[in-house]
Amino acid sequence: MKKWLCSVVAIVMTVTLLSACGSGNKEEAGGSASSGSGKKQLNILMESVPDTDIVKKEIAKFTKETGIAVNIEAVNYSAMHEKLVPQLVNSSSSYDLIVVDNYWVGEFTSAGWLEPLDTFIQRDKFDTSVYLKSMFDMVGQVDGTTYMLPFYNYAMSLIYRKDVFEDADLKSKYQAEFGREMKIPDTLEEYVNISKFITKQKGDKMYGSVMMGLRPDPISVEWLNYLYSSGGDIYGKDGKPVINNESGIKALDLYIDNMNNAAPKGSAGFGFDEAFNVFAQGNAASFITYNWMLAKLNNESESKVAGKVDIASVPGGTSLNGGWGWAIPKNAEDKEASWKFLKWIESFDIAKDRALQGGSPTRKDVFADDDVLGQYQYYVKVQKVIDESRMIPIISEAPQLIEILGRELSEAVSGGKTSKDALDTVAKEVQDLK
Repeated sequence: MKKWLCSVVAIVMTVTLLSACGSGNKEEAGGSASSGSGKKQLNILMESVPDTDIVKKEIAKFTKETGIAVNIEAVNYSAMHEKLVPQLVNSSSSYDLIVVDNYWVGEFTSAGWLEPLDTFIQRDKFDTSVYLKSMFDMVGQVDGTTYMLPFYNYAMSLIYRKDVFEDADLKSKYQAEFGREMKIPDTLEEYVNISKFITKQKGDKMYGSVMMGLRPDPISVEWLNYLYSSGGDIYGKDGKPVINNESGIKALDLYIDNMNNAAPKGSAGFGFDEAFNVFAQGNAASFITYNWMLAKLNNESESKVAGKVDIASVPGGTSLNGGWGWAIPKNAEDKEASWKFLKWIESFDIAKDRALQGGSPTRKDVFADDDVLGQYQYYVKVQKVIDESRMIPIISEAPQLIEILGRELSEAVSGGKTSKDALDTVAKEVQDLK
């Protein structure tokens, strides 16, 4: 009897295993997800940026491979948070996947809105070590748990006009006036000095720098490059604000000097688009902005300075890091289907293809790929920028921090407060956020 029962059990187990294998093979050939509801369409909310447009071009391949359609809803950044939060707090979400800005990481993870990915990663042996550490620390892992896979980077850098910085007449006059070579600056002090010099020499035809002083985000993210490259920080190691120390005040004084004496009039109200247009029209020699803008500025259909633009680290060497991460909402209907897309879009082949189309990589192996470097040699510089950058603190109140910072920086730029008074106010108001 025991032998008979064992034989029956063995037969049942064999049939079960064969069925499972058959199901798995069918899925790889284009069937539905391996568990959950077996969704045939995934809905994703994304920001309206070039990297999203590139992803849209890729999704037909995923549908062909899996039989799962993908619908991408792309909206402006200002509308994303407002659309996301009601979905994330409900019992179910309309979105199967989302992209998370680094501002929101603390809020979304502390609220429990994101599905931990470690079980999926370990089961499918997805290698997360391929990501740049600064990216994975920002939009990947939080307190030892992986909630996201880095999607694209927007670390900030110095974009500059090669022809201006190589202009023999300007270089000669700068050498005569200051006794040193005019070159890509190593420090913020030298950067501001060169920017003012170019503005003085070129008059209204060209400004040494174009800046974006609109509050709260543009001025905050731009100034944080000055803060970090001056050796400053928002919080110290003990968690207490240090933004109003000597380094912070120096950084804000330099920022105001550059705004008032080297940037176009009205820059205090410029957002990203206004600043980009000034540079693209050939009216500025430099721009501290997102590194991925270099491709747009070297595109003849979008820029009058195409072919004349290059990238460097922010003077002082430490820029603001930024990026987005792919995530699965905790209340997503079919997490297996969501994970299937996530690991596909972040596979080496697809990530490389996105980079070749001008996307912003986050994987080390994509940055090192011969084909990618053959097309975008400046990615060597971009990787250095990202490796040496620093991020906004991962706290649930990061959006409030930016609101406070933007308000007080604007006060200082307008002359309503001294740099010290403005940063003292910031320090007082952010001390309880961390």
